[in-house]
Amino acid sequence: MRIQFNKPFIVGAELNNIARAVLVKGVTSGDGDFTRLCQAWLEDNLGCGKALLTHSCTAALEMAAILCGVGPGDEVIMPSFTFVSTANAFVLRGATPVFIDIRPDTLNIDEQLIPKAITERTKTIVPVHYAGIPCAMDEICDIALGKELLVVEDAAQALLSDYDDKKLGALGDLGCLSFHETKNIISGEGGALLINNDQFIERAEIIWQKGTNRKNFERGVVNKYTWVDIGSSFLPSEITAAFLYAQMNHAEEIITRRRYLCSLYIERLALLYNTGHICHPPIHNGNGHIFYVLTNTSDEKTKLLSHLNNNGINAVFHYVPLHSSPAGRKYGRVSGSMNVTDDISSRIIRLPIYYEMKEQDIDMVTEEIFSFYGTR
Repeated sequence: MRIQFNKPFIVGAELNNIARAVLVKGVTSGDGDFTRLCQAWLEDNLGCGKALLTHSCTAALEMAAILCGVGPGDEVIMPSFTFVSTANAFVLRGATPVFIDIRPDTLNIDEQLIPKAITERTKTIVPVHYAGIPCAMDEICDIALGKELLVVEDAAQALLSDYDDKKLGALGDLGCLSFHETKNIISGEGGALLINNDQFIERAEIIWQKGTNRKNFERGVVNKYTWVDIGSSFLPSEITAAFLYAQMNHAEEIITRRRYLCSLYIERLALLYNTGHICHPPIHNGNGHIFYVLTNTSDEKTKLLSHLNNNGINAVFHYVPLHSSPAGRKYGRVSGSMNVTDDISSRIIRLPIYYEMKEQDIDMVTEEIFSFYGTR
C-alpha cells in the first residue's frame, strides 16, 4: 500500500516514560503514578467527576454495564451503526440491545426515535458519538431524566470533541473512551471510564480493582482489603499508561493536525461534492477522528473501494450494522425502521487519516478518487 489506512505514531516522550516507569518508578503493573497522571489529565481536560483508565474501551463499557445494574430481561437502547463492543458489554450482563435508526446528517442515534423504543424493561440509553460528532445530548438526557433511565456515552471516537461548553463523555452518567491505535490519542490498546454520577464512584473503583476494596485500603479507610463485589482486572499496565500520558501532553496538537487533514480532504474533493458525486461528513464540533465519503449507490461504493485498494490506497467500509449481524439477530431486537442505517452502511467509505499523514498523501488519495470518477 502506498497509503495506509492508519499508522501508529510517537509524538513525544512515550519511550522515555516507559523507561521511567520500569527503571525509575519500578512499577509496571497497573494503578501507578502514570495511571494517576492520565486520570488527572482526563478529569481536568474533560470535566468529568472521576476517570479510571482501563485496558480498552470495551472494558470501560463492560464496567458501565455492571454499574447500570442491567441483567436478564432488561433492555438497552442504542444505535445499530456502531462497533460490536457497544452491544457486547450489555449482552454479557444478560440484557437485550434494542437497536434504533440513525440520523442521516450525523450518523448518530436519532433522538426522536428513542421515546418509541422505551418499554417498562428499558434501563439505559447508549448514544454513540460517531466520528467524534456529538449526539443530541440535551434531548437524550432530558428523555432519560423523564423516564428515570441512565445514559452511557460511547465516546470511543470523541476525545476532546465539544458539545456546547462541555466535552463529550462527560455529559451522561457514564462515558467510555478508547485509546486504541486507530484513535486520535493512542496507547496501542487502552480506554477509560468517565464517571459523572457521583453515586457510582466508589463501586466503580471496586469493580476496577477485581471486586476488592483495595482503594479504600490505600486510603486507610480499612485495615486490609478483601473481595466485596463482582469485578475484574480492568486496569491497564503502567507501561500502557506511560505511553498514553506522553500522547496526552500533545493531545491538542494531534487533534488540530487531524482536523487540518480533514479540511484538506474537503478542499481537494470540493468539485465532487459540488457535482453530487459524493457527500462528506459534517465537520462542526468534531475532532478529526474519521473522514468518510458517501457514494450514491452501494454498487458504486464497492467499485470505488476496489479501485482505491487496487491502486495502493487502503480505504475501508464501516460498519456491518449490528441488527443485521448473526449475533445482533440472536441477542438483540429492532425498534422501528432501520432504513437510514441500512442505506448509510451500504454507501460509506472511510478514507486514510493519521497524525503523520502528509499533504501529498491526501493528494494521492483524492487523485485516485477523481480518477475513478473520470473528473478533474
